Amino acid sequence: MTRNTPRSRRELLSETLAIGAVLASARPLAAAFPTEDPVGQALIAITLDLEMSRHYPTWDQTHWDYEKGNLDADTKGYAVEAARLVKKRGGLIHFFLVGRVLEQENVDWLRALIREGHSLGNHTYDHVNVKATQPDQVQFRFERAPWLIEGKTPSQVIAENIRITSRAMRQRLGIDPAGFRTPGGFNDGLSDRPDVQEMIRGLGFEWVSSKYPAHPLGPEGVSPTNEVFDGILKAEELAQPFVYRSGLVEVPMSPISDVTAFRSGRWPLAAFLKAVRLGVSWAIERRAVFDLLVHPSCLLVADPEFRAISLICDLVQEAGDRAALVDLGTIAQRARQQAAAKGAL
Repeated sequence: MTRNTPRSRRELLSETLAIGAVLASARPLAAAFPTEDPVGQALIAITLDLEMSRHYPTWDQTHWDYEKGNLDADTKGYAVEAARLVKKRGGLIHFFLVGRVLEQENVDWLRALIREGHSLGNHTYDHVNVKATQPDQVQFRFERAPWLIEGKTPSQVIAENIRITSRAMRQRLGIDPAGFRTPGGFNDGLSDRPDVQEMIRGLGFEWVSSKYPAHPLGPEGVSPTNEVFDGILKAEELAQPFVYRSGLVEVPMSPISDVTAFRSGRWPLAAFLKAVRLGVSWAIERRAVFDLLVHPSCLLVADPEFRAISLICDLVQEAGDRAALVDLGTIAQRARQQAAAKGAL
């Protein structure tokens, strides 16, 4: 994959900082997220994970596995422009931040996103596997440099990775994290790991986004068939929010994610847009939930014109009062209220 209009890193960095300055000085607008539970509406969320992705921006790049939080200028620029676009359309984005990015010298672009009302959640400090049971399963960085976690159990490393991200967000950005998303998604969420559920609750989170239901993908490099699209829509039924027995709310990620479509499936953009349209339309028809999972480090190559994000804004706008563009906190709130009404809490 190649970018339509390649620009130098220096140009993108300058543009990112300029956009950030404009956002920071802009007059605050009314929040686009509902303040009360939008009963009877489809709840649609646009979520961007702020991390680097292997094979992007060029296919030979795999070193990002060890530097997930070292965001480059292009990735930051895409995130800022996506936020500007969605805000202009009357919505907001829910971002999830790999904490290591807060070591970078300039985080004005993040402060600007916060001022504009966008949400920033915790995505761990090093993009760790929260289900790891062995030290070499936690993260590539620690597999290559095991001395960094020597003498600690995987659960201790994982908990500290989450804890220091929250601490860094408070100290560097002046905010508490808006929820927690696990790096990677799990077909069964955290249903098989009540210990991880309790860890996350103990770290101050009331909801988590960890479930990504299994779905068909088709052969690599081949445009998906109708059977593949049908399978993805079937998986949407399993991507609806619920409450674990621990009381932790789960807000799943909706298939298909950008990295699954573009990196694993090598899909063309048109196929991804079709999957997004089908998924959002399915949710609107059923007053259900759709949670778009994408990464600016991937989309800046695969979708440089923001067509997927614009498509979702179009579909929500066309739906009128049948749908709302919300953050994951709003979705979690409705899931908890519905569970309480059924006596499940």
